Amino acid sequence: MDSEQSHRSDDDVDRDEARSRATMTREESEDVEERSSPRSPVIYEVVRRHGEEEMARPIVSLWWSGFAAGLSISFSLLAQALLTIHLPDAAWRPLVASFGYSVGFLMVVLARQQLFTENTITIVLPVMAQPTAASAGRLARVWAVVLAANLTGTLFAAGFCTLTPVIDAELLTAMLDIGRHMMENAWAAMFFKGIAAGFLIAAMVWLIPSAGGAQFHVITLMTWLIALGGFTHVIAGSMEAFLLMMHGDLGVVEGLARFLLPVLLGNVIGGTALFALIAYAQVMKELEP
Repeated sequence: MDSEQSHRSDDDVDRDEARSRATMTREESEDVEERSSPRSPVIYEVVRRHGEEEMARPIVSLWWSGFAAGLSISFSLLAQALLTIHLPDAAWRPLVASFGYSVGFLMVVLARQQLFTENTITIVLPVMAQPTAASAGRLARVWAVVLAANLTGTLFAAGFCTLTPVIDAELLTAMLDIGRHMMENAWAAMFFKGIAAGFLIAAMVWLIPSAGGAQFHVITLMTWLIALGGFTHVIAGSMEAFLLMMHGDLGVVEGLARFLLPVLLGNVIGGTALFALIAYAQVMKELEP
């Protein structure tokens, strides 16, 4: 009897140990899942669904969100100029002053406002998934409305800075100097630097779903790199171009031909033809049923 009870006790202990190991394994598996980064198809699906939501929004909503983004992005130039005039004239000054460029992008992205260069990837992915005339038409509608709204917002901000005493002469001069430096680029440089900026913005959009609480740092890092590298962004740069136009440093036709056109083309190619295609290509086989 004693040996039988002892045998049962040993069996019970073995079962308890097995259950304990199984429980630990499940807990460890859950821990691994929590600590693992999302797979590429998961990120792709998050960005694609976001693009579908944006294409389904009413035009009025897109317009006002885009206009707000144009106003917000103007603070990139303002913050960059503020840092420039308050930092000593040293070799490292551009490294720190370029962080000011991130301010407007942080306002736009964290507030979920409509920025044209973000849409070069988010709304392109749904079109790649279902390449129909209807989806292409929706894409064109969003691009046109958001681009016009963004430029209207930066134009308004440039006019506000020019026609009102909201900023002092020293700050205005620093803002104009940043714009003049941008316009030193030739047409080809504007275009190819626009490709780099478009790719970096699209990469930022791709990174955000897996960034979690580090979204602030991802946005700051990517946009800081754009400013430090002297890459050209059609919306942020339009604030600089409009200021130059209003102060007689840049003609309207020259601004459209030498800035807006090459940078717009570069941003679209960098964000769409390069990054969006690569993003879709790396997951398309995994998405097949």
